[in-house]
Amino acid sequence: MSNVRTRFAPSPTGFMHVGNLRTALYEYLVAKSQGGDFILRLEDTDQERYVEGSVDVIYCTLERVGLKHDEGPDIGGEYGPYIQSQRLDTYKPYAEQLVREGKAYYCFCTKERLEQLHEQGFGGYDRHCRELPQEEVQKLLDAGTPYVIRQKVPLTGATTFKDEVFGEITIENKEIEDQVLIKADGYPTYNFANVIDDHLMNITHVVRGSEYLTSTPKYQMLYEALGWEQPTYIHLPLIMGRNEDGTTSKLAKRHGSTSFEGLVQDGYLPEVITNYIALLGWAPKDNQEVFSLQGLVENFSVDRISKSPAVFDYDKLNWFNSEYIKAMSSEDFLVHAMPCYKEIFGDVEKPWDVLDSILRARLTKFNEIPALLAFFKELPEYPTEFFVNKKSKTSLENSPKMLEAAIEVLEKLPDWKLDTIHEAMIGLAQKLEVKNGTLLWPVRIAAAGTLVTPGGAMEILALLGRDEALSRLKAGLNKLA
Repeated sequence: MSNVRTRFAPSPTGFMHVGNLRTALYEYLVAKSQGGDFILRLEDTDQERYVEGSVDVIYCTLERVGLKHDEGPDIGGEYGPYIQSQRLDTYKPYAEQLVREGKAYYCFCTKERLEQLHEQGFGGYDRHCRELPQEEVQKLLDAGTPYVIRQKVPLTGATTFKDEVFGEITIENKEIEDQVLIKADGYPTYNFANVIDDHLMNITHVVRGSEYLTSTPKYQMLYEALGWEQPTYIHLPLIMGRNEDGTTSKLAKRHGSTSFEGLVQDGYLPEVITNYIALLGWAPKDNQEVFSLQGLVENFSVDRISKSPAVFDYDKLNWFNSEYIKAMSSEDFLVHAMPCYKEIFGDVEKPWDVLDSILRARLTKFNEIPALLAFFKELPEYPTEFFVNKKSKTSLENSPKMLEAAIEVLEKLPDWKLDTIHEAMIGLAQKLEVKNGTLLWPVRIAAAGTLVTPGGAMEILALLGRDEALSRLKAGLNKLA
């Protein structure tokens, strides 16, 4: 078997959609799981849809998720150029060859005529120019009449192809339109350029969404017409989003972020997005769910791709993100968390390990940190009722005593470290002969001004620093007075 070669051939039309990214990922996995090559090719012949800056988006996204291509516009390779608009001389000779062999034809229909057809309810093209006499064709060409070149699809019979996921698929030829191969501006259509480039670049496996299943016979016919070996087809199941009423429909913006960039801005880690997207339509042999990219390469096989649509579940994505955060090294955690810490603490050094210990287990995304730590930046306004807690046996009567005793002990501490504060507070609760909670509840409320906090009283005191902590405890005491 020849070396497996796949290609990701996006059009630079804006964002990298989740569906595009999954296609790129599966193409990468198909190639790398079999020791093959993954090629990047830019299909930019649809100039009207070109979006400034979107080529950078493609490069940046592939780099961030770790999909390293073996050949492409930026690194070259023996089959270049890898940008379609730089290959324009390549396509027309093949279309003209098909015309000479009677497998394609010149079509001189005007835009107005085609629009009239559609207005009359004719869905497609009526093959008006298909059997024009050769003399007439030549006369129109000599006169410089604008034309397109169309594929001559057989009018009877059927075309069958084999897909690795969906099996054998047959489409009646009468259902297939005489598609345009070369447009009036001389540019190839996406479908035609695709076939030519895939053949010339020795692409062995074509991976794409199942929405292209019905147009695959057009590709099949072109391969046959040109006498070329066909690639292996792998069509991926649709990605659906869950609607509010519980039903599903094709993933769209109303379901949430659907682009890679949007998901990253929402706080999902690039490696989490890759891991999760891999499982949209593919299942490993065992129940493992968390994979590195290398782990995916080692476990991937085409026969585990499903035919059934996959549902993009944001709750599941949240779970993945939280699992990745829990598994991070302390160094990685700090790197990811630091921009959020700066929002709260500015450039002041804090015991970062204490923050790690109180945040890691409760984070779904790093961008939740500023809201969780907002009380450090500014003490919120809070009512005295917050000091009352049945479980901790605190009341408006005993809370002032607890705060007074805590302030007295804390003011005498030799240093302001978590261990020192912890030892002093536990010792004080024993001395006062009260439950730890009876002492620490009022201390935490005065220090944070909120009922729910990440971490307990002692962590909060350590992070506030001596001056701010004591100032807040005294303010709480005044409030109770």
